[in-house]
Amino acid sequence: MTGYEFARHAIETRAALENLFMVVVVGDMIGVPVIPPYYSLRLLPLVTPDIVRWKRRVLHDHHLHGV
Repeated sequence: MTGYEFARHAIETRAALENLFMVVVVGDMIGVPVIPPYYSLRLLPLVTPDIVRWKRRVLHDHHLHGV
């Protein structure tokens, strides 16, 4: 059971860090300009496949269904 708690905490930490990274990279999409667009555009090809999954996870985590 102790291992389960560590694994669960690691998964939650990873999800939080992924959310932070996606906000920094594609924050302009939701109105949060964090870094200059030049760097966002350079990172965009790396995160494009994950954008839809990220939006769904963020909306689900914050219970904003239908937004």
